[in-house]
Amino acid sequence: MKGEPQMELDLIERSAPTGTRKPRIGFLGTGWIGRHRMEAMLATGAVEAAVIADPSAECAEAAAALAPSAARVETLDRMLAQDIDAVVVATPSALHAEQAIAALQAGKAVFCQKPLGRDAGEVQSVIDAARAADRLLGVDLSYRHTQAMRHIRELVQSGALGEIFAVDVTFHNAYGPDKSWFYDPAQSGGGCVVDLGVHLVDLALWTLGFPEVADVDARLLSGGRPMAAGQVEDYATAQFRAGDAQVRLGCSWRLNAGRDAVIEAAFYGTAGGAALRNVGGSFYDFTADRFDGTAATRLADPPDEWGARSASVWARQLAQSPAFDPQAERFVCSAQVLDRIYGR
Repeated sequence: MKGEPQMELDLIERSAPTGTRKPRIGFLGTGWIGRHRMEAMLATGAVEAAVIADPSAECAEAAAALAPSAARVETLDRMLAQDIDAVVVATPSALHAEQAIAALQAGKAVFCQKPLGRDAGEVQSVIDAARAADRLLGVDLSYRHTQAMRHIRELVQSGALGEIFAVDVTFHNAYGPDKSWFYDPAQSGGGCVVDLGVHLVDLALWTLGFPEVADVDARLLSGGRPMAAGQVEDYATAQFRAGDAQVRLGCSWRLNAGRDAVIEAAFYGTAGGAALRNVGGSFYDFTADRFDGTAATRLADPPDEWGARSASVWARQLAQSPAFDPQAERFVCSAQVLDRIYGR
């Protein structure tokens, strides 16, 4: 029997109208992630690539290979002057909020890489701009779209696990970013917490239904020592209360963990538990299990092509309607928790 998470995805895939003009998208930033999301959006058949902009000729040429008819421009201003309906922002974090707001104020829908802003103030400003423009706003919170997490969220939301009282979320990456701006807090907004922890906080809050958060406490380290001014953290632990659940978070760059990555999200309730876990250190393969006492029941196994599913879902939603989706109001919730982890 097909589970609800797959039925939800199938419904979205069937929902794009036919026989109408496809939304025309401008792709701002076409590095690896930008091209990956671009390819996924175009594969839906719901949208078309109209304009490409990237300061790297190599990246722009690689994107043009995916959309040979797309125009190439040098700046966002020139992109917004073209006949487009939406902008996909895949640029460095310091530019996300400013560029997203400019696009929204020009009447374009926006899909943005995470983080939407370097702090909650920037994130709220983008949401306000989307609401004022009545335009669709999406953020690439990709782990929501794994089959594993959708099965777990269904169990939590249905009450099948009873009252959730504990959540453990973890993302340790044996590597670190290769761009220098990641290590400048003024440009990045922080280190591994804003890079990896944003996914963990979002998964916890999204799964629990975005309850009120309180009692945030955190420890941030850089090079194994307490983080100093001007540094970004490469190891962090935090805990906070989300509704009635106690959430524990751990994330890092370049941890000697014996594998490429440790990615987990576990939810424990009075009537059972469930957990997402990566397979063999993989960044892409996940299982989901339900726990009843000492028994475990498998809910999801790889393969699952989830990596750009957030982008394809947004593209289909755009084809249905470019109007503001009130669910975007929730994007600020995770940003507010990150601010409190950073003591902002």
